[in-house]
Amino acid sequence: MRRETSTGGVCIVGAGAFVPSRVISNERIAQAFPGWSAGRILEKTGIVERRYLWELGEEGTAVPPPEDDLPIYPASNTDMCEVALRRALAQAGLEARELDALFLITCTPDELNFSHDAMGVHQRLGCREDAFALGVDDGCGGTPYVIDLVWKMMEGGRFRTVAVVASTLLSPQLNRQVYTDEVSPGPGLKPLNAYLSAYVFGDGAGAVVLRAEGEEETGILASLSGNAPGTLVLRRGGGGMRMPHQGRTRPADLAYVVDGLQVAASYPRYMGQCIEGVLSQRPELRAEVRRYYFHQPNKRLMERFIQEYGLPSDAVAINVDRYGNTSAAGMLILLAEDLEAGRVRLGSGDLVLVAAVGANVHYGAQLIRL
Repeated sequence: MRRETSTGGVCIVGAGAFVPSRVISNERIAQAFPGWSAGRILEKTGIVERRYLWELGEEGTAVPPPEDDLPIYPASNTDMCEVALRRALAQAGLEARELDALFLITCTPDELNFSHDAMGVHQRLGCREDAFALGVDDGCGGTPYVIDLVWKMMEGGRFRTVAVVASTLLSPQLNRQVYTDEVSPGPGLKPLNAYLSAYVFGDGAGAVVLRAEGEEETGILASLSGNAPGTLVLRRGGGGMRMPHQGRTRPADLAYVVDGLQVAASYPRYMGQCIEGVLSQRPELRAEVRRYYFHQPNKRLMERFIQEYGLPSDAVAINVDRYGNTSAAGMLILLAEDLEAGRVRLGSGDLVLVAAVGANVHYGAQLIRL
């Protein structure tokens, strides 16, 4: 685990989000991907509905937005990220040309290679040619993991203003054959069915703009990141070892398949480690934390963790019951919504804690004075 403390100076100066308006109920998702009933989905996950960018057809396949929607409504991962970052920059009162770097975290890019989506956002916003644009292939734990990396770069003085954007876009990938197939997590282990993952995930993007302001006791006061062994999400297709034309790929290899038992065991362990890790660096601030922004696998797991860890439930931001699991984007969407609603305010001195663990396995956390 990498951890560092600071007297501050690298601040969040803007946050933005985009969440699709299309609502997909439990009844619709259960009909599209037979396995659990709508009632069982609610009982086991606490998710009432999720948001999709693309329509879900009656045959359990993704339907792209109509062509006449494209100029006014995002239709791709790059589109969502652009909207979220533009909103973050507007809140910060900054121009895109002031960015020294742009990091885009996603495991559902529009095109897999060459930092496609990060480069697309960079070009659309008119960032400087010498401003870095990098796509980071990561999931749920990737946002605080990358923020820790960015913070260390900014502490070193190379960058003054950096954007961190995170997104997930499952809806274009939905297909009944893919998301009702099974994969084996390993020899002798019970197969995992992909329909459980279709029930959980939703689409969305979030962004924050970080700026080295030079003021003590503001911004990121403590940060950590780390790697751990484990496979919480399987997606084996798409790489060189399982190309479709090789005959070595089954449908579920193209799905994002969550290992629910592994997540249930790993989430409380690593989330607790994240929380204690950053608070141990500034123990005098423990009672001052006003709001918590966590990765949200599902609402039931969140509720259980909050209760067992003894956190005040009204201090933990949650929207997974309405949006679904938005992976790396979830924490930034929550923060942007809280800022818009006035629950926390930039420049107010409100103390918040961000923490996440996920995928295979990255984790990270920050203690931040807004």
